[in-house]
Amino acid sequence: MGIIDFLKKQAIEVIEWTDDSGDTLVYRFPVHQNEIKMGAKLTVREGQNAVFVCQGQIADVFKPGLHTLQTQNIPIITKILSLPYAFNSPFKAEVYFVSTRQFVDQKWGTTNPIMLRDKEFGMIRLRGFGIYSIKVSDPALFMKEIVGTDGHFTTDEITGQLKRIAVSGFSDFVATSGIPALDLATHYDELSAGVKTKLQPEFQTHGVELVKFIVENLSLPEEVEKMIDKRTQMGVVGNLQQYTQFQTAQAIEEAAKNPGGMAGIGPAMGAGFAMANQMAQSMAAGQQAAANPAQSAAAPAAAAGAAGAATTGAKFCVECGGALPAEGKFCPHCGKPRG
Repeated sequence: MGIIDFLKKQAIEVIEWTDDSGDTLVYRFPVHQNEIKMGAKLTVREGQNAVFVCQGQIADVFKPGLHTLQTQNIPIITKILSLPYAFNSPFKAEVYFVSTRQFVDQKWGTTNPIMLRDKEFGMIRLRGFGIYSIKVSDPALFMKEIVGTDGHFTTDEITGQLKRIAVSGFSDFVATSGIPALDLATHYDELSAGVKTKLQPEFQTHGVELVKFIVENLSLPEEVEKMIDKRTQMGVVGNLQQYTQFQTAQAIEEAAKNPGGMAGIGPAMGAGFAMANQMAQSMAAGQQAAANPAQSAAAPAAAAGAAGAATTGAKFCVECGGALPAEGKFCPHCGKPRG
């Protein structure tokens, strides 16, 4: 009888866990020889569950609250141990505290670019990254599938696997979404919600809930971004002839501010107008050929004749841009034939 009383005094009477680590998912309570006193107090705080493991089996899961460990409220342990009702001797079990709070700001990102087929650019490579939040939704399943007998299980031990699942699901969803590459930036919310829905079943097989999935950034290769920038610049320029006239007006204004600046404005204007005239003719010829395919063969000859006529009657030298007199075969500025 004295030995039994001694064992009761040595058994654990208070079981609780306060976590100050910030990254612990599962913590095994240190019990000396796994002996717990019948009638001991178990404190489970909000954001926790306590999992009892007896003889290698998950016996019970306790929700937040204060629990008194007796045969009345742990009948599974009583059945496993074949103990009579109201038996008060210490019993052996392992107690695992599982954190059920959210673990936020978990990073995900594509290690290698994702190959996609875009309607406008063809085959492109895409990178993406963001964050996600998780929490343990099924402590018993989480213990069975992931933790095992690990006495101190942290987020670092599972985030690698979850990240790979997240990137795989993200890649598949983006590839099948059909969203053009240029419009991806305006669909971050839609992508985030869609990927979360797609990944949720896979996360739940591990006893984990995917609370949030956020796409922070999607980027194209540098060379593709440069081409997009050039296309944007062309769109901003718009009408080339009007743009050239605007640039010329700006040059005149700047030259007028500097002494002697107007002396060189004539040749510059001549060169600018000549270039704009040639480009405008080329663009007009291309548009006419597209509109009249039957006349496309005669278009080059017609353009050449028009160019020659324009050169003969030009008012500015095509070589130096200087103003030409009404008569004369040579440019008075550079001496080159006026054409």
